[in-house]
Amino acid sequence: MIFDCHTHVFGPGHVGGATRAANKRAWGEDKEMEALPEEHWEMIKDFSGGIILAMDAPATGIVVPNEYVADYCAKHPGKLFGFASVDPNNLNAVTIFEDAIRNLHMCGLKLGPIYQNFYPDSKEHYALYAKAEELGVPILWHQGTSFVPEGYLDASRPAMLDPIARAFPNLKMIIAHMGHPWVGECISVVRKHPNLYMDISALGTRPWQFYNAMVLAVEYGIPHKILFGSDYPFFTTQQTVDSFRKINDVAEGTKMPRIPEEVIEGIIHRNTPEILGLID
Repeated sequence: MIFDCHTHVFGPGHVGGATRAANKRAWGEDKEMEALPEEHWEMIKDFSGGIILAMDAPATGIVVPNEYVADYCAKHPGKLFGFASVDPNNLNAVTIFEDAIRNLHMCGLKLGPIYQNFYPDSKEHYALYAKAEELGVPILWHQGTSFVPEGYLDASRPAMLDPIARAFPNLKMIIAHMGHPWVGECISVVRKHPNLYMDISALGTRPWQFYNAMVLAVEYGIPHKILFGSDYPFFTTQQTVDSFRKINDVAEGTKMPRIPEEVIEGIIHRNTPEILGLID
């Protein structure tokens, strides 16, 4: 099994505003954030499956509708799993989220404070987390940095999730990108709570950061809480597999520790759908 827990689709017009402008500054004027479902399918069809993330972040210009993701996933049942997204600043967020789970048959919730401009530990949002716990679905968080200037960086630290995990101990949550650049903080939070996990998405092209993150995770004894993810379309599933298998290259010829092969392969082949309760 190679299951990709972190992928995106972006249809025409789904990315605008601050994020589109920042993307062009970072990657060039000719680069648009667009990844159509048919392109996504060509990328992932030979793997075990994956999670596709909606995104409701009008504060920074990203709106990938739940319906768009749900329609795509419905064409590949048992292989593709859609995570809904709602803007926590929307007074109807809980109702919209519940509808996406019950009627669109989505399987989780995607939140990103740095894109949605909200503070996750604010009690006004606890009703949303309570609903996720009630419905028995996980939350995948972007608790890490971003290149979008308008985003709330101070809302994005992994430790923001500690009070939520204490308040909702049965709620499964995943911290994307190992919380980079706050990897140590992310590892501390994930180790502390039985139902918290993290994924390696987007780290493959930062070999030094990736290597150090994995060394720390091994030292803290929590590789079993790391899920495999790519962050497609920025990186493909295969690119992430390849980069992970080369993670020890930076230590070659030195006395620095190596990441054990069994740890690497264990994460690549992790049974994520069972861990997150996506399948029985």
